[in-house]
Amino acid sequence: MRWANDKIGFDDRLVIVLGILGFSVMVPVVFFNWHIWEPPYLPWQAFWPCFLITATIWLGCRYIMVWSRKRYPRFADVRRRLWVQNSLILLYALVANNGIGTLTDGICEPLIKLRAHPRSATDILVGSNAAAILCTVLVVAIYESIYFINELRKSVIEKEQLKRDTLQAQLNALRIQVNPHFLFNNLNTLSAVIPDNPSQAVDFVQQLSKVYRHILEVKDEQSILLKEELEVLESYAFLMKTRFGENLDISIRVAEEKLHQRIVPLSLQILMENAIKHNIVSSAKPLHIDISTEEGRLIVKNTLQKKNQSMESTGIGLDNIRNRYRLLGDRVVEVAEGPGSFTVAIPLM
Repeated sequence: MRWANDKIGFDDRLVIVLGILGFSVMVPVVFFNWHIWEPPYLPWQAFWPCFLITATIWLGCRYIMVWSRKRYPRFADVRRRLWVQNSLILLYALVANNGIGTLTDGICEPLIKLRAHPRSATDILVGSNAAAILCTVLVVAIYESIYFINELRKSVIEKEQLKRDTLQAQLNALRIQVNPHFLFNNLNTLSAVIPDNPSQAVDFVQQLSKVYRHILEVKDEQSILLKEELEVLESYAFLMKTRFGENLDISIRVAEEKLHQRIVPLSLQILMENAIKHNIVSSAKPLHIDISTEEGRLIVKNTLQKKNQSMESTGIGLDNIRNRYRLLGDRVVEVAEGPGSFTVAIPLM
């Protein structure tokens, strides 16, 4: 048995020893009128059956609590877990109490003769079961209180860590747009466009400005409308298509009714950047990126044609997007790599 079980929340060995000894003395004194400092003194024959019953019930209840917490680990299942757990514990406590009590009846029978006013068998049965239920409730209350406090503490720590991850992801998203590689590539593209097509150069500068402005506007947001993200993605796609021409094919197919759902900001731009960065984009191997919706998710799919040597990592990737979604709920980002494609499914909120 693992005493420092993460489903218990603490090393409870000392609590078990002191609790079993304490209840083994308390129950005969409180429920059966035995005394410690005056007659009728608590006899050994009354103590050890109570000790056996208490230990059996305590350890059994502990096992049931560990099992139920593993069976229903999610916060959404707390009500079901408590109902199942407490029903099993109550049933187990009554069965264990009456079962062991029946086995020890022959030993405890002489104790009745020691009393000036012997109690009936019915009174003893009722008192015994009442004691078992009360002690069980106290034990469960102690364990549940400590468990919930530990879970709350872990939740607060995890939430703070996710906030830090979110801020780091947003900072990294800003850095990638101002890093020398991004500026160098876009300035090179702009210088090539200006002599041949000045009007396109003006559009290029405007779209580049729109991308930067969006990054600054959403740097403190946890989620934005899908419509806003797609508008900026089109600006980013314009920059990339101006640079790569017909070698890059970007398709965006999103239903009108989905545009008012929400998404983590900059996630689509990050995924498109990763697709271009890690795959060959050439006339011989054009890169196709398809963005669509399916079953409450936004699907980003690109042809998989990996470069022999990837560009230097920017620190922005799927882990950042996953962590930001974890901060907002239980839904996860799904990733699938096939023989010729790479797909990321982002939950819509």
